[in-house]
Order: sequence, then structure tokens, then C-alpha cells
Amino acid sequence: MTEKDFIPKPYSNSLESGSFTWSSPSNIALVKYWGKKEHQIPENPSISFTLDNCKTTTNLTFSKKSNHDGFSFEVFLDGEQKDDFKPKIETFFKRVEVYLPFLKDYHFTLETSNTFPHSSGIASSASGMSALALCLMSIEKSIIESDVTLNAPDSYRDERPFNNDYFIQKASFLARLGSGSACRSLEGGLVVWGKHDNIEGSSDLYGVKYPYEVHQNFKNYQDTILLVDKGEKQVSSTVGHNLMHGHPFAQQRFEQANKNLSDIISILKSGHLDKFIALVESEALTLHAMMMTSQPYFILMKPNTLEIINKIWSYRKASGSKICFTLDAGANVHVLYPESEAPQVLEFIQNELVAFCQNAQYICDVIGLGASKL
Repeated sequence: MTEKDFIPKPYSNSLESGSFTWSSPSNIALVKYWGKKEHQIPENPSISFTLDNCKTTTNLTFSKKSNHDGFSFEVFLDGEQKDDFKPKIETFFKRVEVYLPFLKDYHFTLETSNTFPHSSGIASSASGMSALALCLMSIEKSIIESDVTLNAPDSYRDERPFNNDYFIQKASFLARLGSGSACRSLEGGLVVWGKHDNIEGSSDLYGVKYPYEVHQNFKNYQDTILLVDKGEKQVSSTVGHNLMHGHPFAQQRFEQANKNLSDIISILKSGHLDKFIALVESEALTLHAMMMTSQPYFILMKPNTLEIINKIWSYRKASGSKICFTLDAGANVHVLYPESEAPQVLEFIQNELVAFCQNAQYICDVIGLGASKL
């Protein structure tokens, strides 16, 4: 697939109004993407676990407007109007207009809510942008299906098939143009984004379900997210990605990520948990090392982030547990562990780690099935 495959034929019909609601989860990368080229193309491929409980629900209501001058929309988060979100949405609309030519025909009301704190390092942009992309795709699907039913020739459906695979692929493509990691939030289990020679079907344009064997050890994997700092990050991910341009260690990092993605294929197949732990924790620390060695440099970890990491290492050494951690671009810690260890690890978290969380808050999550239409 190329970008041109996502440009629709001219619509011969339109909708007057309507509403769609989608729920889309966050995801946690095991091999991280950090640094991007033009048009939201990643500098290196990545792979993530799709989460289940950490998600965004978005309702998109639309109504035909009389003029086609510019984009018209309003945004609400948890019922409160959020004009400060509008520049990001407008940038997204500009990027995707060629692929969704109806955008200037309607006024949109975007009502969204998260099950987790916004902008605190749990990839709210990933779940939010993927949910919005899915709502927009539902509009286009309705327009095209009405075209086929009312006006278009019989061959239309054959020339531009609007099956579920195409729907998800284009939604992932659009979501990527809003937030890179959003393209990994549409489907469940493990999702790969970024072209990699060893992963069939992988693409820089959209995420794909991991196509190879996954050992039982990694089924129903648990992710308890320790909310070290629920405030907004001092440095946004967009700024952080841009600082990889000219970074002294950028090329070595991109090579490392490609190698780690090759290595994780055999790890996922064999179920080798010790190798999984070593790779995932190394990736997390390398991500933050890139932040600390950029110009200007910055640190998103907090003292309690490091306290938790050291506690996890001590517990693992003493107990033989297969617990490990990963980090996103923030201070919060994702504690990963097999389902078989859930009772013991949760006891450890409650006894030893909750003290380092803001207001003793944490979220118990598990690998999920992807987005759903409500």
C-alpha cells in the first residue's frame, strides 16, 4: 500500500448529519520509536502491547454546514470545552484532508474522555487520535456505502473495496498522522509499526498485527501502571522526537532498535522471559538516555521513578520473579509480568511500590483486543 491508496474517489453522495462513537486503547511499546522523519514516518520500527483498561472513548457528532471555508469543530474533554486542544486537531485535519475530503463540509463536535490522566506518559495521544481516526473512518464508510447503494456503478466496490482490513489499515494510517504511536492502538495483542525486513507486511505508513508465533508466556500479559506523576510533561513527545535530529547517538539508537526488533521475534516465539526482561528494560532506559543526551537535554523521570526501578530489581533478584519494567515518555512506570505471577506481584506492588505513586494511585491493566465501536 502507498499513500495514494488511501485517497478516495470523489464522493457522489453525502450525509446530512450523524454521530459515531469509538473506544480505543493506549499501548505500551516494548521496542521504542523515538525520532521521526517528515510526515510522521518513524526513524526506526517499534512493537507494542495493546492495553485494555487504559483507553479513550470519543463521540464525534457531525452536521452539514453551508460553506466550505476552513475546518469547523469544537472539542470537549470530560464535558469541559478544551480550546487548547484545537491547534493539534486542526493540524491533524490539515494533514488528512486529502484522504478525507469531506472534512470541510461539516461542523464536528468531538467529545472525549480518558480512563487515565491526560498527558502523563500513558500515551493519551495514541488512544485519542486512534479513536478520532476511527470515528472519521466510520463517516467515510457511511458516505461510500451510500454512494455504492444509490449512485455508484456496480464496479465501484471492486475498485475500492471497503472491507474491514482496509478500514483498519486506513484508520491506522490516519491515526499516525495525528500521533505516531496512535497507529499501534487499533488492533489487539502485539502491533508493529515501521518497515522491518524480518516482519512480513510491516510498513512505515500504518501499524500491523504482529504476524508470527507468540508463546503462551506472553498471553494475557499484565501491565500495572504506577502513576508517579500525573501532571503534564515538561517536554512534549513532539519536541523530544524533533531533538533526535542531529542527536550524537541517533544512528546507533536506530540500529539498536532494528536489532532489538529482530531479537524479540525469537524471544516471543520461545517464551524466554529473562531475554524479554533484558531487552524491554534496556529499551526503556535507552529511550530516556536519548532524552538526557539531546541538545537541549531533559529528564522526564522523577526520583520516585528510580526508586521503583531499584525496588523491582531487588525484588526480582530475591524472589526469582519474572517481573520487569518499561517506561514511556514520562515518569510513570509500567510494571510488566506474566499472568501466572499476578497475585504475588500485586502484593509486592501494594506493599513496596504504592508509596512511590502520586496519591498512591496505580492502574491494573492487561493486554487487550484493540478498539471497539460503541
